[in-house]
Amino acid sequence: MKVFRFYAPGDTRLEDAPEPTTGAGEVKLRVRACSMCGTDVKISTSGHQRIRPPRVMGHEIAGEIVEVGEGVTGWAPGDRVQVIAAIPCGECDFCTGGLETICPNQVSMGYDFDGGFAPFMIVPPAVLKVDGLNRIPDGVSYAEASVAEPFACAINAQELIDVHDGDTVVVVGAGPIGCLHVRLARARGAETVYLVELSRERLDLAAGVVKPDAAICAGEVDPVAAVLELTGGKGVSVVITAAASGAAQEQALQMLAPRGRFSLFGGLPKDKPTITLDSNVVHYKELMLMGANGSSPEHNRQALAMIADGRVPVSDLITHLLPLDQVVEGIDIVRGGTGIKVTIEP
Repeated sequence: MKVFRFYAPGDTRLEDAPEPTTGAGEVKLRVRACSMCGTDVKISTSGHQRIRPPRVMGHEIAGEIVEVGEGVTGWAPGDRVQVIAAIPCGECDFCTGGLETICPNQVSMGYDFDGGFAPFMIVPPAVLKVDGLNRIPDGVSYAEASVAEPFACAINAQELIDVHDGDTVVVVGAGPIGCLHVRLARARGAETVYLVELSRERLDLAAGVVKPDAAICAGEVDPVAAVLELTGGKGVSVVITAAASGAAQEQALQMLAPRGRFSLFGGLPKDKPTITLDSNVVHYKELMLMGANGSSPEHNRQALAMIADGRVPVSDLITHLLPLDQVVEGIDIVRGGTGIKVTIEP
C-alpha cells in the first residue's frame, strides 16, 4: 500500500509500505477519510519537536474497523469509527482530575503513532485505554467525522471561556477552525458573531459559507476600530484568535468590553512566542485570558453528536476531497488558503 511519511523538514514521501498487522490490544482500520490542518503544513515544512520519523502523517481520522486484536472487546469489523488525535495517559493527576487536555504524558496520532494518510492503520492500545475510539453516528459521513477532531478543539476552547446566550463574539482567522468557531458560537447561543481575517480572498470564501454578522478584512481596515464601531464603542464579550498571529492577539485585547473573555486558541511560532501585553487593559477592564490546548476524548464525542444532530454542520466546510496520491496538492491548498477544509480519502 502507499503511505505518506514524514522523514525530516522538507522531506515527505509518498511511498510503498507493507499493510500493518494487528497485535494484541489493537484495532486495524480501513481509513476512509483523514482531514488536513495547518499543523500538517508546519510538520511537512519545519518538522515538529515531538514527531518521531519516519512517521505516517495524518491525525484527523475516520474509518472502518477491519480487524480487532486479542483482548479487544466492544468493537467488531464493520464498525464505523473516529479516532482521537491527542491521547492522554489516563493515569496522572491531571487526567484523573478531568483535565486530560493538559496531560503531561500526552502522545498523538501522526506524531508518536502512524496516522491516517494511508489506506490501513493501527489504532494503538493507548487510544482504547482512554476510550478514544468513537462510533460515528448514523447519517454522518466519514469525511464529516474526520472533522470532529478539530471541532473538538473548538469545543474545548469555548467551554473554557463559557460562550453563552447573548454573547457578542469575534473570531479572528477564517480558516477551517475559525469557521467551526463561528458556527459553534452560534450553537452555544451567541447573539452576534463577527469574523476577522487578513486575507480578503480567504475572508470572502469563509464568510460565504458560515455567514457571520460582519466580515472584517484586517488587510483593508483597522479591525479594532471596525469592531468598536459595530458595537457602539463598547467592545465585545468574547474574542477567539484562531490564527497563529501575535499581532492578532494584541489587537484582540483592544476589542474586548469590560469583563470580556479572550481565548488564545492559535499558538504562536516557537521562534516568536511572545506578544506585548498591556497589563493595565487587563487590570482595569477585568478581562479574562484563557489558553486552549487540544481536546479530550469526550470533546470528540460531543463534536460527533453536534455534527449528527445538525447543530454544527461541517459538510459544506469540506471544499476539497482528494485521493492519497494528491496529498501534496492538499498540503499546498492548506498552505495557500485557497480552500477551507481539505480531506484525503486514501
